[in-house]
Amino acid sequence: MGKTYLKYLPLVAGGVFLSILITSCKKDNSAPTPVSVTPAPLATLGLYEVDSGIYKRVFIPITKVGTQTVAYYSVFDTGSAGMTIDATGILPASMITSSGITVTGDSVTVNGITVTSKASMIAYGNAQSEIQEFGNLAYTTVTIGNQNGNITTSRIPIFLYYKIVDKLTGQKQPAHSNDVFGVGPGLSYANTAIGSPLSYFKSGTGATSGFKLSMFSNAAFSPNGTYVANLLTIGLVPADIGGLTSFVMHPLSNTSQWGYSPDIPATIRYNGQNVAATVLFDTGTPAISTIANSKATSNISSLPANTPVTITTGQGFTYNYTTSSTNNLTQVALPSYTGDPRTIFSIDFFIKNEFLMNYKAHEIGLKNN
Repeated sequence: MGKTYLKYLPLVAGGVFLSILITSCKKDNSAPTPVSVTPAPLATLGLYEVDSGIYKRVFIPITKVGTQTVAYYSVFDTGSAGMTIDATGILPASMITSSGITVTGDSVTVNGITVTSKASMIAYGNAQSEIQEFGNLAYTTVTIGNQNGNITTSRIPIFLYYKIVDKLTGQKQPAHSNDVFGVGPGLSYANTAIGSPLSYFKSGTGATSGFKLSMFSNAAFSPNGTYVANLLTIGLVPADIGGLTSFVMHPLSNTSQWGYSPDIPATIRYNGQNVAATVLFDTGTPAISTIANSKATSNISSLPANTPVTITTGQGFTYNYTTSSTNNLTQVALPSYTGDPRTIFSIDFFIKNEFLMNYKAHEIGLKNN
């Protein structure tokens, strides 16, 4: 058997080759079957809702910075752009001094974090209430979310600070007491090298760069913090931004120096007055909304409880609320006193409304619920 097989092997092989050759010469008229791609967001994450008296905060978990596993919570802030985080617990203690972060040369890489020698200060608040952070520009990957769901960024710019100071009192604040996860459009007003960490994500399967916030749960705010699943969706699908969406979309203006601004033209009505305003909807303002009115009769005053307030944007979005002693607290201020010409609505707005940021189309979506 072995000899017979060897004798005819060349013929068998030749026959196989001829068969393949004939088959390959046949014309294939069939069209390829199209592959259907279902658009999907990159991730849907939970956030922590915390309150302390009238003050409310929403935090996003930070579980890894570079190669360093951590457990910190950053303020989720629609009113700023860029991530800032205290260097304590992230960099070796020997690198952090009372006068700055030690960097030899232009930069140094440690724990997967490239810390540059570019030092600066970032401030939050206004002329009457300002928190200042002092630190350095850095580049690294960041993991957000926790064991219930998380996602890791590409290598992005962040601000590592070594000191926090209350400008009015001059007092230094505790480490990590003002970590900020700024998701606004454009660039940081204080450091144009950084932008929203969410804006650096590549688009998902058929998704658009941006994010969507579900309504915050008023009942979930608690002193110890309550984890609320599925509040943040990263990546927008056509149903979020197409013609059938129920969001009212607001195109944003390009400020050139800082990129696109989150401020929206609107009219504010209260106590029989209509005030033309530039409005910021700010999850980073924990308690009191401020209506900027250049005709106010005092530097700053609080609206009494049970005062109706109406917001009407130039794109037709309308929202009504009534002040109380514990929620929707609102004050009226002279811009010359606060140093800020904007009207800023606090985190209470997000308890009754959904919010959407489209980084690609440079627009904000608002939706009543």
